[in-house]
Amino acid sequence: MVIEPLVALIAVAALGWVAIERGYVEIPGFEMPEVASGHETVARHFSLCAGSGGTCVIDGDTIRIEGQSIRIADIDTPEVRDYGCAEEKALGDRATLRMLELVNGGGFTMALWDHRDEDMYGRKLRVLERDGQSLGMMLVAEGLARPWGGARQSWCG
Repeated sequence: MVIEPLVALIAVAALGWVAIERGYVEIPGFEMPEVASGHETVARHFSLCAGSGGTCVIDGDTIRIEGQSIRIADIDTPEVRDYGCAEEKALGDRATLRMLELVNGGGFTMALWDHRDEDMYGRKLRVLERDGQSLGMMLVAEGLARPWGGARQSWCG
């Protein structure tokens, strides 16, 4: 029958489109859009990151927008992967979920970090703000983050 090959072709095309759109497949000559220069308003739906593409929250101080990693430059949160103790992991998980709530709570702006554009891992350094208030400093006020002081400190007692 003609229908089965047609259905298969449509399914493959749909999977290909999703893989490209989420950043799982690179296309030579295709560049991801720039995420922010100066102040840019972001109003998107974020999920928890499960792969290497898409728009999602990686952890409490790192998000991804259309495949581009953004380090929230004004804070440091506990690690959720290479953590030093169970308490750090638990607090890191709470910070991650809270950041997910904050970025999904309405539009926010991404401001350039004063010190530099990118970190050593190629992540864009940005301060996320809504109504003039830093989303990162909200985590600090809630005990889920520290202000970034230029170097990581232990979260384990």
